[in-house]
Amino acid sequence: MAQSNIKVAVQKFGNFLSSMVMPNIGAFIAWGLITALFIPTGFFPNESLAKLVDPMVKYLLPLLIGYTGGKLVHDQRGGVVGAIATMGVIVGSDIPMFLGAMIMGPLGGYIIKKFDQFIEGKVKTGFEMLINNFSAGILGGILAILAFLGVSPAVDGFTGALVVGVDWMVAHGLLPLTSILIEPAKILFLNNAINHGILSPIGAEQIRTNGQSILLLLETNPGPGLGILLAYCFFGKGTAKQSAPGAAIIHFIGGIHEIYFPYVLMRPLLIIAAILGGMSGVFTFVLLGGGLQAVASPGSILAILAATPGNAGSYVANISGVIVAAIVSFIVGSLILKTGKQTEDLDEAARKMQEMKGKKSSVAGSFTKQQGEVPASVQKIVFACDAGMGSSAMGASLLRKKVKQADLNISVTNTAISNIPSDAQIVITQEELTPRAQNKVPDAYHISVDNFLSSPEYDKLIDQLKNDHTTSKAEEEKRVSAENNTDSNDGLLKEENVFLNQHFSSKEEAIRFAGSVLVKGGYVEENYVEAMIERDNMTSTYMGNDVAIPHGTEEAKKNVLRSGFTVIQVPEGVDFDGEKVRLIFGIAGKDGTHLEILSGIAITCSDMDNIEKMVHAKSAKELMAIIQSN
Repeated sequence: MAQSNIKVAVQKFGNFLSSMVMPNIGAFIAWGLITALFIPTGFFPNESLAKLVDPMVKYLLPLLIGYTGGKLVHDQRGGVVGAIATMGVIVGSDIPMFLGAMIMGPLGGYIIKKFDQFIEGKVKTGFEMLINNFSAGILGGILAILAFLGVSPAVDGFTGALVVGVDWMVAHGLLPLTSILIEPAKILFLNNAINHGILSPIGAEQIRTNGQSILLLLETNPGPGLGILLAYCFFGKGTAKQSAPGAAIIHFIGGIHEIYFPYVLMRPLLIIAAILGGMSGVFTFVLLGGGLQAVASPGSILAILAATPGNAGSYVANISGVIVAAIVSFIVGSLILKTGKQTEDLDEAARKMQEMKGKKSSVAGSFTKQQGEVPASVQKIVFACDAGMGSSAMGASLLRKKVKQADLNISVTNTAISNIPSDAQIVITQEELTPRAQNKVPDAYHISVDNFLSSPEYDKLIDQLKNDHTTSKAEEEKRVSAENNTDSNDGLLKEENVFLNQHFSSKEEAIRFAGSVLVKGGYVEENYVEAMIERDNMTSTYMGNDVAIPHGTEEAKKNVLRSGFTVIQVPEGVDFDGEKVRLIFGIAGKDGTHLEILSGIAITCSDMDNIEKMVHAKSAKELMAIIQSN
């Protein structure tokens, strides 16, 4: 409990510091542009216009931060007193007082807030304006004096110590170690506090003396985040993989680093990739003499290039640092994604990110399409997969059973994504296929699942639908009977097509074995096997509960001669994209004649007890009996 409270406190603190800086980013950019353009080492050196640089960084930016901090605490009056108090730390120091503004602004707002609470209801009518104006002036003046005499020297000393520490780290080649703190702090939304509260004041002082500062590249480098997003582009799964390219553009070009945080939260080990990428980038900056002559905000490659000193060496150094950071984080991130198991979806990670931030994220909606409410009076639910013969049929069978048990008069069918009817009200797909389904029927309510055999989304949907639908069991049974208007097809599952105690080194080997059985049995043509491999590469045929159902693509339906099944028992399991599969059902479906037995298999495999029985079955007859008993 104590740890949770500390975490919440840190998150709130980081969010508050960010809230003081972010509304004033435009002012930082204005100062950065004027600095980059007109200082002696700028693109267009101009002695007169360069006079704007020092007053902006010394007075304008700290005052804006102080005012914003005070306003966050106590609205307009808090902002005014916060700005007055901030003036004390500004005048008492020769360095930019961003950190001092972050202290005095909120303190000024807090003092005037407590004063207003104390006198509330005690001021006589007609004296309100007098009391308000004088109280703000007196309290603000007192705080400015205290800031000048006490806070400013303290912050000055602290900043001086940091400068000495930074110089020592640079001299001893230790500056890359700052990434160990900076990269995790970004995920906790302390990045703006670190960048603008600590790095920018020191960096601004270094710019005044040296013309550039490497510190302004420590937090703003987009390389580590870019590498992680590129790793998801190649080795991610589902929505994460599909959304990563767009997120990479927003992050790298738009400079919104926040957009890659959920990808790290999905796989916390990726923070190692961010740290190592950051360290490699900083090392490159130090080695090649990189640095900026103005604050780059937001952390976009465009902002970094705009704030880079106007010489070829600086451009080479800064660009190289970004590229090296991206390459290192990509390599490390790829290894983590390939060797680990993804246990959390992107939508959940985005929600976690917003909880950590403490407020709504402006980019959270970029990850997944937001759904509205479940439609009223639902009559048609459609399960969709690429071919419409395997996974969707199993999922539809399970949900149809639940619909029947709940006495709901709702049609549950399955189809290929390309054939989803326009009147489908609810569409259920594997998460990798959801974007395609959304493009096909954008007005439907879409549900993504990663486990067709035991997804909690089924029960959640049934609970929602119960509020709107009632019907008799007789009506439902009549409807189901119409949907399954085929004769019993238990004969499709033959003893000679059941294989026990098999061993495979890869999923491709297992799929090819299943396909060869279907070919030898006269169910499919030979090229159907390659279509089975292609189908699994498009979207994994792992169904959950240690079960996979490899089958061909939609285009390969023409290569199916007749419906057939093969059941393959793999007691030691075979890896299907990080998932252990112990039962493989190879499927060839033609004209829907396979759906009844597939329904039975789906219902059987939804119970892990049945899975264990089939995995440990000693004969083909025993395994078939378990399926046929359901």
